[in-house]
Amino acid sequence: MADLGAAALAGRAGRDALVALGDVYREYARDHPGRYAAGEYRLDPADAAASAGPRHTRMIRAVLRGYGLPEPDEAHAVRLLGSTFRGFVNLELAGGFSHSEPGSEQSWTWVLDALDTVLEGTPPCLT
Repeated sequence: MADLGAAALAGRAGRDALVALGDVYREYARDHPGRYAAGEYRLDPADAAASAGPRHTRMIRAVLRGYGLPEPDEAHAVRLLGSTFRGFVNLELAGGFSHSEPGSEQSWTWVLDALDTVLEGTPPCLT
């Protein structure tokens, strides 16, 4: 997924990069359901360091640089994007959005717009 993301993100920033990243995540999960599902398993620290996880985090941070978030807000935003993408995709793959309108495409666009709005207006971390 990181290779696909790197290609999709090239030359993009802000909302455009966010949408590209989200779409790659979603398409990868659809095209490679087994690999995608394997990403939910907990790894020991050595395996985690050698996995694609750190590269994915760097990719998300590259997108977030376009929003100018300071630390620790950027770390929170990495988790926000990861958990939102995974949650939406998991529900979609399980058929959770197939029972009512609007369709999942409309909801996906809404989610990406909402994330962009949140990231554009994120207040400084209060910790």
